[in-house]
Amino acid sequence: MNPGDLLLHLEAYLALENALGFSLRARERLLRDFVAFVEVHNTTRTISSQIALAWACSVSARCGVSGRAARLSIARRFLFHLSAMVPGIEVPSASLLARPQRSKPFLFSTEEISRLLNAALSVGAQASLQPRTLSTLLGLLVSSGLRANEALNLEVSDVLLDLDPPQLEIRKTKFNKSRLVPIHETVANKLRQYAELRHRLDYDALSDYFFVSEQGGRIRYKALYSAFQKLVSSLGIQAREGSRRPSLHSFRHGFAVNRLRAWYQQGVDVRAHLPQLSVYLGHLEPAHTYWYLSATPELLNEAAHSFAAYAMEGDEQ
Repeated sequence: MNPGDLLLHLEAYLALENALGFSLRARERLLRDFVAFVEVHNTTRTISSQIALAWACSVSARCGVSGRAARLSIARRFLFHLSAMVPGIEVPSASLLARPQRSKPFLFSTEEISRLLNAALSVGAQASLQPRTLSTLLGLLVSSGLRANEALNLEVSDVLLDLDPPQLEIRKTKFNKSRLVPIHETVANKLRQYAELRHRLDYDALSDYFFVSEQGGRIRYKALYSAFQKLVSSLGIQAREGSRRPSLHSFRHGFAVNRLRAWYQQGVDVRAHLPQLSVYLGHLEPAHTYWYLSATPELLNEAAHSFAAYAMEGDEQ
């Protein structure tokens, strides 16, 4: 490759990624840094695995094992694309750098969720909207798998409770995507009750946000996180052996696992339905959804029953 060709290939690659709907942001910055690194340090007209590895490791110790592995993964994806057009491009193996072992996500039990939502009703002045705001907001995260900021950003016009089925319109969230999220009628009823109380207590004039703070604006993530952690601590809910601490994101993990478990119980083709779950959660592709799927004993039990039924059908044929 001649000098400058690599940058032209990068521009074409970024344009393709953008057209396919992939979020660039940090990846674009890192890829431009990779191209600049190659142009300075590469002494051949091709790109070797060694130069990609050297770039991935050319960061401070604070970046850590996971950071270096992530950088190599970004370079690999670009080089794989480039290898289809430019001869002599080496795509480094993903196993060149170790990846950190993933800690198990914390999954709330049904009993813990019930205690959490009930305890939320005691937070703040009982004559205000605050207790019902916290309880309803946490309940929505549990039942819908929304990201916390997606729920906090909901405006009154985004909560479409009169549709069949009721839906939430999630606007320009992560990856700059919007989507409609159907919700169960029982969830919609809780949101209707909250909306009625919000109106009765004259909060409608304070904000267009559905979940409104006592000051009348959008509830800040930091405030929600702080209230959540205080509740968890007061109830004595702690990390289990080998798991992370309870977090707001734990509800999203729990939603994904419970959805799979329900599908197994219903006897549906889980593999065929995974793309639907991916879209519902707002992921770009099903591969991103697998991060949320933890092999709980209950889920493995349902999967085993499903496989046993499949095996018995095969024996009968």
